[in-house]
Amino acid sequence: MEQVVVSGITYSKNEAKITVSEAPDRPGTASAIFAPLAEANIVVDMIVQNVSHKGYTDMTFTTSKADARRAYKLMKKAAGELGAKLVAVDEDIAKVSIVGSGMRSHSGIAAKMFTLLANEGINIEMISTSEIKISCVIKEKYGELAVRALHTGFGLDAEEVSEER
Repeated sequence: MEQVVVSGITYSKNEAKITVSEAPDRPGTASAIFAPLAEANIVVDMIVQNVSHKGYTDMTFTTSKADARRAYKLMKKAAGELGAKLVAVDEDIAKVSIVGSGMRSHSGIAAKMFTLLANEGINIEMISTSEIKISCVIKEKYGELAVRALHTGFGLDAEEVSEER
């Protein structure tokens, strides 16, 4: 019997993306950004830190739309204390993920996902991976299209698509 590589798709429209730009790249920067969020009980999902350039880095993370405004205010304060240049929030995003334990032993799954999205003209803003899950942040208006493209591309039945709350 053939192993199912991708067994499901999840989709969430309840996401916001916050970026702290040009923060000093030194020990303690990530802590200074995420400690206030933890103290405020704001759940953070995806985190991406860019490669340092001239001693500065950008940090981007996602949180729920419900927490976005509070997180933004906390990040403005943290950015000021750190000497970061800019804080931006984008509430016009969605997260689409493919899930499957078969991804551990099969190559090319990420490439296939990225190709399926590209073929629909969908730009990927963030990527996060684990052994059994690949998540992409995209513009919210492309969420349903992304789900359909991934559903078709990976040969999944409609009942295997779930929307995260």
